[in-house]
Amino acid sequence: MPTPETSGLLAEQLLRLTRRLHRAQKRHMEPLGITPAQSRLLRTVSHTDQPPRMADLAQRLEVVPRAVTTLVDALEAHGSVRRVPDPSNRRVVRIELTDTGRATLRALREARRAAAEDILAPLSDQQRDALGDLLNTLSGTSDHRC
Repeated sequence: MPTPETSGLLAEQLLRLTRRLHRAQKRHMEPLGITPAQSRLLRTVSHTDQPPRMADLAQRLEVVPRAVTTLVDALEAHGSVRRVPDPSNRRVVRIELTDTGRATLRALREARRAAAEDILAPLSDQQRDALGDLLNTLSGTSDHRC
């Protein structure tokens, strides 16, 4: 049975690795002119069936609506999203990706892959598969390609 010291050490290692991965992602994303929070909003918009409302984005991102407004303003200035009226309620504004936004998402995926490669470079393919299996067990998923 694992000791509390072992669990504490593992937790600390996971936190350090997460921080390292975030720093690597930020470094790779910087040339794109997109922050991690803006990246998260773009990914959220891209995974919806129809352009989401600002309130929907705030709820999904677990932030206050004002934070979404700030993110959308910046992404709109970047050309990645645009505000569009809701077809059934003119008072409602929805957020949709632009072609620039879709291209930015592709570049962001590449930046995330490059950051992960920075971190995973010392591991063999077998070690990567084993790590993927362990992370799946911890996260409750069955596919480490998600």
